[in-house]
Amino acid sequence: MPFSMYEASVPPMIRTLQNLSKILDKAVAQAKAEDTNLATLIEAKLAPDMFAFPRQIQIATDAAKGAAARLAGVEIPSYPDTETTFPELQERIGKTIAFLQSVKPEQFAGAENREIVIKTPSRTLEFNGCTFLTGFALPNFYFHVTTAYDLLRNKGIAIGKMDYLGDV
Repeated sequence: MPFSMYEASVPPMIRTLQNLSKILDKAVAQAKAEDTNLATLIEAKLAPDMFAFPRQIQIATDAAKGAAARLAGVEIPSYPDTETTFPELQERIGKTIAFLQSVKPEQFAGAENREIVIKTPSRTLEFNGCTFLTGFALPNFYFHVTTAYDLLRNKGIAIGKMDYLGDV
């Protein structure tokens, strides 16, 4: 049986979001143990012109649900980008995982050739499903998950590569 678009997208994104959730738990636990104000983590940026920590989580979850929905040919769930606390971010991750778990492999039939159109403020991006997944959706998803990880690591949270990768 050939490797499917579903297998290349949904299970890895679920796993990565589960790992991200555990990373957030570790950050909160360490901050509490060290009496660190969680606001310093929430406000973290790597550069002045980059998005802060919550926005990285919001974009990562948007990328995951958007990729799965577009490839499955279903409506993308809409979440307001209002999270400002770790519990709210955890809830968003949980909702995204639940959505990903609701998408079925058979919905991905023909996804590699499905036309994907994304309108941004500056341009319209057009892909076939395969190019969308491998050249845009997964790189964008992992970029924002990695940036969230890096923000916490930069603030001294004791996480490492195996926290990012999870149980392998």
